[in-house]
Amino acid sequence: MSFRAKLFLLFLATVLASVSAVSYSVTHYTRAAYEEADTQRTQALVEQFQKEFAQQRELVARQVENVSNSEVTLKMAIDLQRSNADQSLYVRDAAGAAQEHGLNFMEFVIADGTLISSAQYPARVGFKETWVTSGKDWNGTEAFLRREELPNEVAVALTAVRTQPNVTQPFYAIGGRRLDQNFLASLVAPAGMRTLLYLNLDQSFVPGDITSATGAVDQPERFAPIIEKIQKQPSPMAQTIQWNEDAASAEVFHVLPLTGRNGELLGALLVGSSRGDLVLLTRHIMKISAVVAAAAMLAGLLLTWWVSARITRPIEELAEGARDVAAGHWNTRIQLTGRDETGQLAAAFNHMTQTLTTQRERLVQTERVAAWRELARRLAHELRNPLFPLQITVENMQRARQLKHEQFLEVFNESTATLKAELANLNSIVNRFSDFSKMPSPEFSRVDVNEAIRSAVRLFEPQFHEVGKPTTATEYFLKEGLPEIDADSELLHKAFQNLVLNALDAMPAGGTLTFRTAETQSGIRIEVSDTGKGLTPEECSRLFTPYYTTKQQGTGLGLAIVQSVVSDHRGTISVSSEESHGTTFRIELPRRQPGVTAKKLPLSSAADQSAATPETAAASD
Repeated sequence: MSFRAKLFLLFLATVLASVSAVSYSVTHYTRAAYEEADTQRTQALVEQFQKEFAQQRELVARQVENVSNSEVTLKMAIDLQRSNADQSLYVRDAAGAAQEHGLNFMEFVIADGTLISSAQYPARVGFKETWVTSGKDWNGTEAFLRREELPNEVAVALTAVRTQPNVTQPFYAIGGRRLDQNFLASLVAPAGMRTLLYLNLDQSFVPGDITSATGAVDQPERFAPIIEKIQKQPSPMAQTIQWNEDAASAEVFHVLPLTGRNGELLGALLVGSSRGDLVLLTRHIMKISAVVAAAAMLAGLLLTWWVSARITRPIEELAEGARDVAAGHWNTRIQLTGRDETGQLAAAFNHMTQTLTTQRERLVQTERVAAWRELARRLAHELRNPLFPLQITVENMQRARQLKHEQFLEVFNESTATLKAELANLNSIVNRFSDFSKMPSPEFSRVDVNEAIRSAVRLFEPQFHEVGKPTTATEYFLKEGLPEIDADSELLHKAFQNLVLNALDAMPAGGTLTFRTAETQSGIRIEVSDTGKGLTPEECSRLFTPYYTTKQQGTGLGLAIVQSVVSDHRGTISVSSEESHGTTFRIELPRRQPGVTAKKLPLSSAADQSAATPETAAASD
């Protein structure tokens, strides 16, 4: 086996081991971090739900208090204080109060516990409600769950009791809302969550007693183990249900026991959170890891081949040079650098042949220097500033010649990558300057500005929510019914994209991008706002100057193009900003262009705009 083959296998094994370890670590730790974040999110949503349920309790208590403090209730209470009062006059008052205040249940009870009026069970009028007279101060208590007897069934209600404060003897108002499908519908569930209700009115589990905000529940028998556990131990718990073989169908249910005033279990509220997003993300990470690992292995294969070739090439060149000298080519040179043994051997070899070609080398060197000087004189004027980073990189490579061979290779790789990037950047700058000098005249047609904004922003949606990068939120305050204006849809599209790119550059840590449109007396107004770091007054005054930029890698043409487009449309653009408080661009465009007969934009043009990409349609500022 040759020396090159041995080095190749050694480097390849090292690269494969490193890539495998990195891929496993990224997959494992990313999944663990997401699972922890998902658990925290679910817990936060459950707490939010508990707060929502508590608000419902406060609402019921407030409604019952309104009934108790109403003028009608006060008159009833005063009249019933008389010994000869006719109680039958108020039999139907509870039903009216319940309907007026949005309650399902309503009852009025006098001081001795006698039921005077009942909205839900009129036949029980005259019965004693001894439990209500046992309470000393109902006005200070919150709503509680209570088993409610009805003519044909038994229900669970969120009940509150209040007394009329302006009478000498207690007069009780008992009201509540029924816990059922309508009650669940009043609880707002975030996306990816749902709420279920099970009323524990039977000793054994009854699948038909579990319901959701939309009605019946699929596969209700799957909830039997959860309900049985909560019946044995009525405390909050969580359990996962796997609905089918697909792991993405898993759903975590947080069960909250619903107990009465005396601690008796009356039901359970189940808050379900889907695990589909976590499973799908895990699968996506696995796929990306596999692709990255394959790409890294391929790159490692090429890299090891290149490294092994770089290491063995000096020896091969030295052997070839020795053969050339033996054949009579006394001007042979070995182009090797470094302080290692290979470099020293090459230096000795070159010194041996140097005396044979002294005069010829001087002539070649003189011609070479003259050619480089002439080239430098011609290029210095046009490319002095763009070539500065290239000069720095070359100097770094020259200094690296004094390093060890491995360090030299590392610096060499980094430097060549920098050279390629700077050359590509130089080429891009030249092309963009050329495009800016050839801005076309607008071809006017009737354009819907709101749709043009949505179309331009739609192209950036993947960047707004790219995994692993800060999220950019978008807010639209677009006035509906805006009149169409005379504009060049393609140029307007490019201007909006430049504004979005400028906003994204101003918000490296994410933020909110806001779009507003409004109709003015002469046309329309467009506002694009970001929550970035803002600009100074001096920067605002020079922002639209061509080739002026506040960015390290910018060309200074993006906003200049926007101003050019607005100016060609006989409009105006202005900017307002405050440091650390974001920036707002305002564009005023006329409704009609004088002396122009605008045509309706063809459907094909709109489709072409939607197909454009931000990289080709807009220039970075």
